[in-house]
Amino acid sequence: MIWLRKTALVLHLLRGLLTCALLFPWLGVRSRAWHIRRWSRRLLRICGVEVEVVDATGAPHTGAARQGAMVVSNHISWLDIYVIHSWQPVRFVAKSEIRSWPLIGWLCDKTGTIFIERARKRDAHRVLHDITDVMLQGDLVGVFPEGTTTDGTSVLPFHANLMQAPISGGLPVQPVALSYLDKATRQLSIDPAYIGDLTLLQSLNAVLKAAPITARLVIAPPLEAVTSNRRELAEEARQAVAKHVHGARQHAGTVPSNIPPVEPVGTRQTTT
Repeated sequence: MIWLRKTALVLHLLRGLLTCALLFPWLGVRSRAWHIRRWSRRLLRICGVEVEVVDATGAPHTGAARQGAMVVSNHISWLDIYVIHSWQPVRFVAKSEIRSWPLIGWLCDKTGTIFIERARKRDAHRVLHDITDVMLQGDLVGVFPEGTTTDGTSVLPFHANLMQAPISGGLPVQPVALSYLDKATRQLSIDPAYIGDLTLLQSLNAVLKAAPITARLVIAPPLEAVTSNRRELAEEARQAVAKHVHGARQHAGTVPSNIPPVEPVGTRQTTT
């Protein structure tokens, strides 16, 4: 069974590569976003992951994301990117080494990833300008300010460097909180956690062997960058994320009856 799902993943990856190569050069921004969202949802479904998106009160979140903002989240797994993409495609900031990864690096590049050479201080300044510019143009930029992954039971301090971009542009920060739950019991699941010495293949195997998982994404109220202190903004964002990660833990034993999963991947978005 696991080999069938791995085969499906490989075929799905190839489909993504063909879509980027053959369709993306001819598509507009909204059409690209629709394809990214649909591809991400199908990947999660192959992995046995269902996504539910709620607001800060726990009610289903149905509104569109605010454009021209920095999306910040806690970081647990390689799945995080696709969970967020299934809600709203964003342009993630990633280390430059990923660009050289076979196939995956090319796919990330074509879906708008902003790469940063972390060993070069000058590159951080370039990336800050790039992030500010694309947000001012209406794009969402996604970052994982913890700088590493955790098992999802806590939120590490947020690095503040990239927080200068929303401050410079006078743009909001959108905190989102991620939790992975056992779909049946609603208890926290650490199966998706990509931590320690795990290889990507080992992490993938753990996800594919796990019981069905619910990825719970909480969309917290946006933060206005009214402070000029990026560390203060980073801490405010961390507290917002941590509050809702801890809230997921407190309510993990309760199965909500009114939260539908993310719409089926075959449903085309009709808004313009």
